[in-house]
This record gives sequence, structure tokens and C-alpha cells, in this order.
Amino acid sequence: MTLVQTTPHPADSATETVTDAMDAPGPQVWDDMTVEVALSVMASARSGHLLVYDEDGQCTGLIAQAQLNVVRGSSAYTDRVRLRDIFRHDGPFTSPMTTIAEAERTMRHGRLAALPVIDEQGCAVGILALSR
Repeated sequence: MTLVQTTPHPADSATETVTDAMDAPGPQVWDDMTVEVALSVMASARSGHLLVYDEDGQCTGLIAQAQLNVVRGSSAYTDRVRLRDIFRHDGPFTSPMTTIAEAERTMRHGRLAALPVIDEQGCAVGILALSR
């Protein structure tokens, strides 16, 4: 993933948009996928997260491997648990036109490691990751 610098030049972060710093969206899955299959997709893609889409083709958010591992380790877990059963989320997202400085503030305030960049149609066009 492309990292947003934590100490950018003030003029750059105020004018550059997340489009200048984002990476490709990465693996994208439907919310009816099981946790086991989602973890398998992550492993094969060597990714720590998945973008989750609903039945209408709208990106509903990002789910991390750590979240799936917690669910899988739960006593209530079965191999039939689907992402939509555990993931009812709509964001947070950012627009491709958001400045890097604004996105960085949002990520730090929300303690987010990654933030999906979503277009007007609700499709992910990239991922923005924050260096620590």
C-alpha cells in the first residue's frame, strides 16, 4: 500500500488529493461470502483487508484480517457465518477529491489504518493507508 507521510510538506498536504497517494483498491468481495472463504481470498492476495460490497454493488466498507480472526475464534462461530452476518458497516470512506491533510486527520481521529476511496457511484477506486 502507498503510505501517507505523517510529516508532509504543509503546502503539499493542503493541495494534493488522496488520488495522489492512494493505492489500487485490492481484493473486493461480496458480503454473502463466508468468513473462511474471505480469509482464503486474503491469504491468496497477500492482503490484510478486503473491500466488502453489498448485493447492490455498493462498497459498504473495509474488513481487516484481524477482525475476521476474532470472529473465527469466537465460540459462536461456524463455517456458515457470512460477512454480512458480522459486517454491517457503511464507511468511513473518503472521496478522490479529499485533500491528503483532511484524510489524514480523519484516519487519525478514527484510528484507522486504511480508508477506502469511493467514487460517486459507490465503487472503490483505491485505498489510502496511514503510516504510524
